[in-house]
Amino acid sequence: MSDTPTGPVPPTGPASPAESGHTAGPASGATGSTPPTPPIPLAELLAREELGLHRIAGPAHADLLWVHTSEMADPYPYLLGGELLLSAGVLLKDPDTYVARLVEAGAAALGFGVTPVHDAVPQALIEACDRHGLPLVEVPPATPFTTIARAVWRLMAEARHRELRRVTRAQQALATAAARPDPVPAVLHQLAVQLSGRAMLLSSRGEELHAAGRRPAPTVRAALGRLTRVVSPTAPPSSPAPTSATDTLGDTHLFAYALGGGHGLVLALATERREAGDHTVAGIAVVLLSLLAAPHQGADAAGRSAALVRMLLGAGPADVAPLLGAAELWTVVHARRSGGGPVDPLTAGALGAALGSALVDAGRGADAVRVLVPGSDRITPQPGWTLGASAPAPVTALDLADGQAARALGRAVATRTPLAHHHTDTGRGLAALIAPDQAEAHARALLAPLTEPLAETLRCWLSLHGSWDRTATALQIHRNTVRQRIARCATLLDADLDDMDVRTELWIALRLG
Repeated sequence: MSDTPTGPVPPTGPASPAESGHTAGPASGATGSTPPTPPIPLAELLAREELGLHRIAGPAHADLLWVHTSEMADPYPYLLGGELLLSAGVLLKDPDTYVARLVEAGAAALGFGVTPVHDAVPQALIEACDRHGLPLVEVPPATPFTTIARAVWRLMAEARHRELRRVTRAQQALATAAARPDPVPAVLHQLAVQLSGRAMLLSSRGEELHAAGRRPAPTVRAALGRLTRVVSPTAPPSSPAPTSATDTLGDTHLFAYALGGGHGLVLALATERREAGDHTVAGIAVVLLSLLAAPHQGADAAGRSAALVRMLLGAGPADVAPLLGAAELWTVVHARRSGGGPVDPLTAGALGAALGSALVDAGRGADAVRVLVPGSDRITPQPGWTLGASAPAPVTALDLADGQAARALGRAVATRTPLAHHHTDTGRGLAALIAPDQAEAHARALLAPLTEPLAETLRCWLSLHGSWDRTATALQIHRNTVRQRIARCATLLDADLDDMDVRTELWIALRLG
């Protein structure tokens, strides 16, 4: 069957465009081996009843990337691979060699048109297709080759539209996940859902930091570890490492993507299927994860890094203050997940980035995070977190600010508010009428009988208006322990803590001491 209803005509002159390597496809000018649209299963084309096509030999499954018509005895030089080759067998002399060459060129299937050259599909051609594993489709006389080509292009356009909608939905879902309080696990979970597989964030050594989706077999996990080392080698390679790598293990497709930003992190995927848009969806996740894992860098990052190094080597706060800015104020923030539970370093880093700082302290398995934020007016509530912020302090007073932030966090947890600030207001009101040195001396003398745990419990209890339950929540101790400590304070201070005058004096002393 030719591409016109009248039948094939053997070429007698220069090669036609179809014979000179121009392959029919879904878009004009498409070149290269990468399909511009998802492949079309042969079964979908055979299901179009108006075409009257029938598979009469070869395997049932094939993915069509192009449509190509040729009456050459050997079209091998002009095939890109993945074609549905349409021919009426004008120059068919040796079916076995012909089919072998098509398979070698990577053709997906052969469509053979009957009449006027052949009244039926040659038996030798049927046997050759069965022998070489090439699907053979019989094209009836009433079906022009151009009709088949248009049907394939229409199926490709529909598949392309479906794939674009799928990628758009995945992009929206991943972006929504990245805005969650736990963005890294949320993005991995959504990626595993979108690709129906396993998504893992691995270190350069293959250690699993986060994972989502059904756990793969140990052999698959080991293969992903090897693939991780391809995109993130442990030793400096002689040439730059690739940013992505793929592999297959049985029916499982494996992918590894190096995250940008130089973190040494790798996104690894294991899926049972592989669709055209999977790489695009994974690429969106790579960008989001790279941004979430990237440390916040400011213009003074080098100075802050140097200050950290010097403090680790034993320098005191006063010695590193010039590197951080002696006149610069800092706010210490203590944070805890609203739902409780441990906080991993990547999630803590995302919180630090949201607050505008890369100075984050979150030990593995810890349930609280400490962030050192430059400035005094940058602390805002963060979804999914409970925060306690200190009063602005110079670098030489960060130890005091750390205690303030801890107490503020306890108050925020106890009162179920997303953010609590420590406010220093002893320089205003009645407290300002007392000489500071005399007030501090009196406070130290008054509170001398109390140990630090008792004083802290009394401070928290007074700040929460004597609530046993809220104090227990803030300090993460049992309410009976609070009662015992407050009773002990009353005994050591020889004071009636139900007396408002006593409470007021103790509160001022605790603020000054």
